[in-house]
Amino acid sequence: MKISVIGCGYLGAVHAATLASMGHSVTGIDTDPAKVARLGQGTAPFYERGLEDLLRHGRDTGLLAFSTDIAAAAGADVHFLCVGTPQAKTSDAADLGFLVSAVTGLLPHLKPGAAVIGKSTVPVGTVDMVAGLLAERPDVIVGWNPEFLRQGTAVKDSLVPDRLVYGVPADGGGVTRALDEVYAPLLHNGVPRIVTDFATAELIKSASNAFLATKVSFINAMAELCDAAGADVVALGEAMGLDPRIGARYLHAGAGFGGGCLPKDIRSLRTQARALGVESVDEWMSVVDAVNTGQRDRTVRIAADLCGGELAGRQITILGAAFKPDTDDIRDSPALDVALRLAEQGAAVVVTDPKAVNSAWVRYPQLRFEASAARALHGAELVVLMTEWDEFSRLDPHLAGDRVRLRTILDARNALDAPAWRAAGWTYRGLGRSAALPEDAVPASTAQSPSVPSSPRPLLPLGGQTPQRLEI
Repeated sequence: MKISVIGCGYLGAVHAATLASMGHSVTGIDTDPAKVARLGQGTAPFYERGLEDLLRHGRDTGLLAFSTDIAAAAGADVHFLCVGTPQAKTSDAADLGFLVSAVTGLLPHLKPGAAVIGKSTVPVGTVDMVAGLLAERPDVIVGWNPEFLRQGTAVKDSLVPDRLVYGVPADGGGVTRALDEVYAPLLHNGVPRIVTDFATAELIKSASNAFLATKVSFINAMAELCDAAGADVVALGEAMGLDPRIGARYLHAGAGFGGGCLPKDIRSLRTQARALGVESVDEWMSVVDAVNTGQRDRTVRIAADLCGGELAGRQITILGAAFKPDTDDIRDSPALDVALRLAEQGAAVVVTDPKAVNSAWVRYPQLRFEASAARALHGAELVVLMTEWDEFSRLDPHLAGDRVRLRTILDARNALDAPAWRAAGWTYRGLGRSAALPEDAVPASTAQSPSVPSSPRPLLPLGGQTPQRLEI
């Protein structure tokens, strides 16, 4: 099929490259000339594992092209709307301005019978609004196909999705047929397909993110309770996760979630619930949001406690700048939020990250950044792990200890082997892990069934895969 993808951010670029890998002829449209130029050369403008391989494949086969001219979408059978729907600057509602601009710009270039399919996360009623913008073209069909990509695994999530959702009108045979043709290879491989109405399709992504956010905030609330009770939230979460009704995923306590999706999606859902008079959802999401942001406050308070109650003049190293590992996205990053708060209280803060340093230092000139973990750790009086990159969670505590002034670490992601760090002479503190582990205790994260041999991952030197290399 001939397909256009309008908007080539995290969602659109991955979607366009994935569709081209399925054999479709795809044109990606974006208003950013620099981004379009990089994508056209087979280079991703952001870090996403596996994306550049798909971009180069699409370029080399001639199936994938990019343009800043919306007219390049002319003649496509299907147009996917993948523009951003960020939180509005003046409220918690979603800003649909980019979506409106995309649809109105696309309107003159739609061929008869074309399908306009939205993928962006939007509030209920958006599809009807889009249909209204296209009312002068009754020959065009409109549908919604929400995305479920996770940054860091977006390529895998596109090539092997856990489900496909079609939002279709009452007489939605045309939308279903068009999307079935687009996703024929995935459907052939048995990917589940759900065909539903517009409102349900619009709600699915927000509802899914709200549930995940609820699990994260719940275990973070339990972490605070564990600190107060002298319990271990890691063991608590693992024991809870063995219950098949609960499951272990997203029951990992830490400094909370960030990024461009979960925070704005739960706030948008609150706004929608309030407008529809559903107070319970509004209040529930308010609590989830408050618990999440409160984890950042707790992290700063614990950091101050570890510094003897006074942050001014203390040298602190923050491991992580991206909001999660395997991405360079710093939107609403808990790591940078905590770093800024520590700096505002007078600490000398150094931030390091395997991928996000370049994007972070431009936006946060008040912080010092190092691409080298070894240099970032030099002279530190407190180390705070804020993003659980594999390079950080597997640092050798002895080598790290040789770099710092004081061996004190706050594991704000509960990603480190606490006994190993304590054995290396570190004062270790995790969120919800105030209980001291007995010397001969087996950490909950490494507990194995008797029938499954334990195979712990080796510790890494400072930022490298070989002992001789100390820098990232």
